[in-house]
Amino acid sequence: MKSEMEKLLARVEQVLARFEALLPPAPPPADWSASVAFRWHKSGPLNGHGWLQPVRHIHRIRLADLRGIGAQIARVEQNTRQFVAGEPANNVLLTGARGTGKSSMIKGLLDKYARQGLRLIEVDKRELVDLPAITDLVAGRRERFILFCDDLSFEAAEPGYKALKVALDGSISTTSDNLLIYATSNRRHLMPEYMQENLETKYVGDEIHPGESVEEKISLSERFGIWVSFYPFDQDEYLDIVAHWLQTFGCSAKEAQAAREEALQWGLSRGSRSGRVAYQFARDWAGQHAGGSRANRKGARG
Repeated sequence: MKSEMEKLLARVEQVLARFEALLPPAPPPADWSASVAFRWHKSGPLNGHGWLQPVRHIHRIRLADLRGIGAQIARVEQNTRQFVAGEPANNVLLTGARGTGKSSMIKGLLDKYARQGLRLIEVDKRELVDLPAITDLVAGRRERFILFCDDLSFEAAEPGYKALKVALDGSISTTSDNLLIYATSNRRHLMPEYMQENLETKYVGDEIHPGESVEEKISLSERFGIWVSFYPFDQDEYLDIVAHWLQTFGCSAKEAQAAREEALQWGLSRGSRSGRVAYQFARDWAGQHAGGSRANRKGARG
């Protein structure tokens, strides 16, 4: 009888060993000293463990290099200063025209306030269902964490939509005091709009009552305490940004002036006069004229 029991236990152990081999590996512990920015990664598509991967090569940008959005920077920076100082602060939603500096502003804030304890965690919208796990990881840390979700938009059925809605405001649990959510989107209400939804709007006397689907969309975006809007740049603002980046890349003011016509043509060919397009033009122009620019500056010094 004993030998039969031993055989049975041995087979059970073999089955358990095979089962354990199929499980995803345990996530590595967070290395908080490795970086000031992290990405949330999953070890597998199904029931995989998530972990914080340090970003080894951070895209550093100064807030001073972002032109044409001074008012927007001032509003978000004030909120961030409060947060870093341990004072009450709000989750932030940055919306508006593409290429106007929404994501760059977040990177600039990290660059400026990392020495004061600010940290960044980038999360893809598909992984927002892991918000409770991320909150548990950072809770109790002395650093202050911005959970950054870039280019955020949802379809109504996506699981990340409900997870974000609950995390912002709507659950018995909440995010820790050292974690805020900063998101960027080209859509004000984070979800696509359809003509049918406009037909649901009702007029009662002088009041407008949106349909339920419209109310659902508004209910997510309004859970962000601060909304900041970004607008397309006009021609003068675009050229000012071009001149700034050209000078940053070592071109003289005279060279920047000479590049104006090409900068306008570049923007026209791209169908946009955004800050991103201005930066891309400046890199291209400065790269093509780098030899001449260095020779001119050397001659001026000699």
